Amino acid sequence: MNSIKLKEMSIKTKFAFEKINYVIMTSGIIFILLGFIVMSLDKETYGFGFLGLTLGPIIVILGFMIQFFAIFYKSKK
Repeated sequence: MNSIKLKEMSIKTKFAFEKINYVIMTSGIIFILLGFIVMSLDKETYGFGFLGLTLGPIIVILGFMIQFFAIFYKSKK
């Protein structure tokens, strides 16, 4: 009986994270890419405008915070 439980547990733990973690990580990557795109849209010289200095980096930092949350997120199951 114990060997059956061990087999079931080993099958369930093939991946380091669950599906929800990967979904959150993907959204974090999208936010990071979106932040870089926003920074590149700045029309000021060398990106010294609002988009390049303020909005873009805020979106990138938000993306990294989402990644951090995705790594440590544990489902309630």
